[in-house]
Amino acid sequence: MAVLSIQSHVVYGYAGNTAAVFPMQRLGHVVWAVNTVDFSNHTGYGAWRGRVTDPALISELVTGLEERDALKACDAVLSGYLGDAAAGKAVIEAVKKVKKYSKNALYACDPVMGDTGRGFYVKPDIPGMFKNELLPLADIACPNQFELETLTGVSINSIDDALKAIKILHEKGPSIVLVTSFKEKPGVIGMIASDKKNIYLTSTPELPLGDSAAGTGDMTTAVFLSRFLETKDIKKSLELCTSSVFNILEASLKHEKDSPVREAVPHFTPQFVELKIIEAQKEFDFPSNLFEAEELK
Repeated sequence: MAVLSIQSHVVYGYAGNTAAVFPMQRLGHVVWAVNTVDFSNHTGYGAWRGRVTDPALISELVTGLEERDALKACDAVLSGYLGDAAAGKAVIEAVKKVKKYSKNALYACDPVMGDTGRGFYVKPDIPGMFKNELLPLADIACPNQFELETLTGVSINSIDDALKAIKILHEKGPSIVLVTSFKEKPGVIGMIASDKKNIYLTSTPELPLGDSAAGTGDMTTAVFLSRFLETKDIKKSLELCTSSVFNILEASLKHEKDSPVREAVPHFTPQFVELKIIEAQKEFDFPSNLFEAEELK
């Protein structure tokens, strides 16, 4: 299956397309990557180089795919970090073109805006673009808890709050909602998947990463979309996605703890834990720890 992935690109580390493309390829999908920004590293480092992609170039690249008749073979569009609200217009155009040529293609929207603890890390016009223009087109929406609160106006402090917010998000358009991170209780992180009829929760131990692992949501959305294209089953997709993501994060944290720098400097604390997507890639195919989903009523 083929996926058109329109999101950010970083040269160093993993975020946006660099966190999403390889997992989808590893799971057997052809990926056409279009970058909304080209940065040296993700913005969490506080300094970076590069630039936001001209939205006209995004549209031009998609038009090139159209001219090759490639869009007829596209099974899904995935969008994430925009960099600029004008890029959202190019995404809308791309989604409409793909659906014109490939009637059953899905649009998965990862409304990248911010996260709990960090707050917003996008331009002020980005939330409105997601809320009013992109999400109504989406078949699948993949917000984290902070983004779900932003999109629905619901303050989430419990499972019931999360379910209320998910229902509101469904009403905005998406038939499937994946909440990529939900603070279920101290020491536990959850993911929730809903298709309006059924809703499932997976729970994993909270790893001591804090706000240090960028790209996790991008990777999560990519793995969930990959698995859903394969299975058409949100429960199975959620279980496989949760298992792969937890194991990749666990491997990334272990790699950081065991690094020569950490051994040489006992009190060294990394600014960021970069995902070990390549080193732990087997976890995408056959996760070493499996987590089952609980159905919520």
